[in-house]
Amino acid sequence: MPKRNQLWSRSSDFSRGPNRALHYWRTKSGNEVDFVLYGRDAFCAIEVKNSGRLKESMVNGLLAFKADYPEAETRLVYRGRERIKIKGVLCVPCAEFLVNMVPGKPFWL
Repeated sequence: MPKRNQLWSRSSDFSRGPNRALHYWRTKSGNEVDFVLYGRDAFCAIEVKNSGRLKESMVNGLLAFKADYPEAETRLVYRGRERIKIKGVLCVPCAEFLVNMVPGKPFWL
């Protein structure tokens, strides 16, 4: 298993370059999203949960983000084993998400 800093190094490849940036998002009312990848070729909000079980409330931040930015893709990444949708948000296992992170490929599809 890669060390934590190796995972960050791999994920940071997606925010490099002049055409995209990695951000977080939070509202005054407390809604938040862990990562927002934004640029000419990407607009995706990603929430990460350190849980093997999902609750509907876990997608609330992503739903608030989607209400403000309907053109964005949304994903919840968690430690479970199933790919499921909750309230229209695709929830994917962390292992699947990381395996599909290939520079130049839209990993949010």
